[in-house]
Amino acid sequence: MKQKLLKILMAILIFLMFSYTLPLCFSENYTRAYYLLDRPDGTKQYKLNVAVPQSLYDYYVWQNHKQVSDEDFAKFVTPHALQPIADKLWEIYQNDYENFANGVLMIVHQIPYEVTVPAKYPVETIVENEGDCDLFSYIAASIMKAGGLDVVLLYYKSEAHMNVGVHLPDPPRYARRQVYYVTYNGVPYYIAECTGGNWEEGWRVGECPPELIGKSPVVITLENCERWSPGQVSASYTTLTSSTITLTVSSTFAIQGSTITLSGQLTPSLPNENITIYVKIGNSPWTVADITATDFHGKFTYVLNLNEAGTYYVRASWSGNDNYAGTDSPTINVTVLPAYLIILFIIIVVLACVGGVIYLTSRQRYQEIEELKLPEIPT
Repeated sequence: MKQKLLKILMAILIFLMFSYTLPLCFSENYTRAYYLLDRPDGTKQYKLNVAVPQSLYDYYVWQNHKQVSDEDFAKFVTPHALQPIADKLWEIYQNDYENFANGVLMIVHQIPYEVTVPAKYPVETIVENEGDCDLFSYIAASIMKAGGLDVVLLYYKSEAHMNVGVHLPDPPRYARRQVYYVTYNGVPYYIAECTGGNWEEGWRVGECPPELIGKSPVVITLENCERWSPGQVSASYTTLTSSTITLTVSSTFAIQGSTITLSGQLTPSLPNENITIYVKIGNSPWTVADITATDFHGKFTYVLNLNEAGTYYVRASWSGNDNYAGTDSPTINVTVLPAYLIILFIIIVVLACVGGVIYLTSRQRYQEIEELKLPEIPT
């Protein structure tokens, strides 16, 4: 019985030591630059700097990438995550929907082509800087939809190809050849080919690759696209200034069912900025615990409920703004012990104490008996 209790105590100690020695993990930003013209035949050039926090990239890496039907293509369109890019494009194109759409094509035409399986989300493609027709189409559709355009995915099954269809108030003016479109529910969606590799002379809205002329693609609408993301990329025409975010926890050890308090500081010290709290338990995917806001001094706090036992990985993230790149805090490990282990530990301690008392009492009684047995020494 004593050996079994000793083994249990040793297992608890080893578990605690292993959890305590796990290192903090530091995050990084992924940066990309894309060039734009004020119009397809224009000469004024812009450089758009885009930054992606690692936490946002990790979030999408852990999402479901399976495709069971054609409708599943829509889930890879993520307007909210790429909203800052759309906002920056509107600064150039000033309510010109056609040039906005052509600007989006300029961006995807700068990503190197590489056949990619399985499908990936736009943030993943931006970070990894490679993809194929469907991945480029997901990025283009995400930015166009974020910009308020009516857009669909066009899937050519026989050709194993995908591009985008975009509705415009007026027919395209900058197409260099016959204009092509697909009609769906009485609405014309102009072809927007996302492959090519030449951002200055690449495909424009309304132009169709010769091998696709006369083909009837499957039209995939975007009602089922992602409505919300835990963070966003940063985008700016100037070099984004780096930012930092710290994170501390009230305790790195806790009991299942309890809580810990997370505290942090955003630099620059901006008020009312959304801070996303990411949590990962063991080998499970990264999930969003909640979104909190900074106070007037750029500080934030959040109380995290520890409903499961195991090793928690916790980090905070800020998406950035027009001037600052987003940033992640270091990842902090928190060991959460199962409630039954604590109860078992208490029982072991109580038993050890009772055993000690019994042992000391027995020893004292034994000494008393031995003293009674000693013969009297004659005087």
